[in-house]
Amino acid sequence: MTESTRIVVAGASLAGLRVAEALRGNGFDGELVLIGDEPHEPYDRPPLSKSVLTGRIGTDRLLLARTRTLHARWLLGVAATGLDRANRRVRVADGREIGYDRLVIATGARARPWPVPAEAALRGVHLLRGRDDADRLRADLVAAPRRVLVIGGGFTGSEVASSCHDLGLPVTVIQRGPAPLAGALGRVVGDALGARQRSFGIDLRVGTVAEALLDDGHGRLTGAVLSDGTRIGADVAVVALGSVRNTEWLAGAGLRADTGGVDCDTACRAITLDGTAAEDIYVIGDAARWRHPHFDAPPAALEHWGNALDQAETAARNLTRGGGSLRHTTGLPEFWSDQFGMNIKSVGLPHIADQVTLTQGSFERGPFVALYGRDEVTVGAVAINSPRVMDGYAALVAECAPFPPAIDANDSPTTTRVLDAGFAPALVSGGLS
Repeated sequence: MTESTRIVVAGASLAGLRVAEALRGNGFDGELVLIGDEPHEPYDRPPLSKSVLTGRIGTDRLLLARTRTLHARWLLGVAATGLDRANRRVRVADGREIGYDRLVIATGARARPWPVPAEAALRGVHLLRGRDDADRLRADLVAAPRRVLVIGGGFTGSEVASSCHDLGLPVTVIQRGPAPLAGALGRVVGDALGARQRSFGIDLRVGTVAEALLDDGHGRLTGAVLSDGTRIGADVAVVALGSVRNTEWLAGAGLRADTGGVDCDTACRAITLDGTAAEDIYVIGDAARWRHPHFDAPPAALEHWGNALDQAETAARNLTRGGGSLRHTTGLPEFWSDQFGMNIKSVGLPHIADQVTLTQGSFERGPFVALYGRDEVTVGAVAINSPRVMDGYAALVAECAPFPPAIDANDSPTTTRVLDAGFAPALVSGGLS
């Protein structure tokens, strides 16, 4: 690339910052522009649902460390609102159009809102995705509400419930599925984690949805009506119903994009409507929907820290490769969560499994490790308070080890029990290639 080349990065969070740094690290010396919808410089999001809510750290201390000087132009507080591929221009919220030679889409995702706008606007109803969300929720929690209602028992909802428990607040968690975290880890593991949540005094209600949020007549939340006909009083509700990818601004741009993400290949090149790769547009982070080459599974967006870093390196290498060969993202998906005194770490794609087995520890108490299989091949693992053993389990996933493998650890069960993993049929798709 020549010095006159301009690369625009749409999205200024973890993926956007790291791709910019990787571009400079790979020798890019042209113009670099970063566009971000939030007014804040890139910051660390995982603490928002944990140490920020409990007050151990303020949102002003979350800025991501810089690994190098970027010499970039920052456009913060202005979202990307449109893409003109023919003229290579990105429109932003203040009406400007930013020309590019190469574009990196890193616009991430946002929290899925409560579907009834009037109820979503009630005082005491919160989403949690950014630092401003966390500050508002923290302020309501400090006011000692009589009860916090968490709508959704996935990772964000469970982490919020854990933080509220640490603050000494009564908490009710409403989960549509059969167990908390069942969408990511299946019912067997979800049941084990749900039992541990209840042991902390959490009022966990599974197979239940909130049908309406209640108004005191003055715009303040007073509780919710549940699908089983009961009413529950609450001063604060946290809506944790998953996420929606920030892709609306790409409408009409000729890319395969919807609320599930922007399709890309393993080289991070965006896929156009005719199925070809766009050589001048790359997609990384939470907005990127792609098919992992190790698994025979549908394309998916992986909202994991490690995936954002891997794709940032891949995109930067390919944008600066010249005539060299393409780099591809092949690292195994990994994620972690801290809640209710548990460190939860996962590797692979547990959600595509049809079977699960306990390989170490006990579902009922203490640390444990569960291994997931699909079509007699190991596809994932999850460890509770056992992070040091995960390298070995990652190797089993990487080598497509037969499932179930023989694990002869000191705390392994005396007999191997292979169970239905307990995923909804729609979530199970494919084994390994």
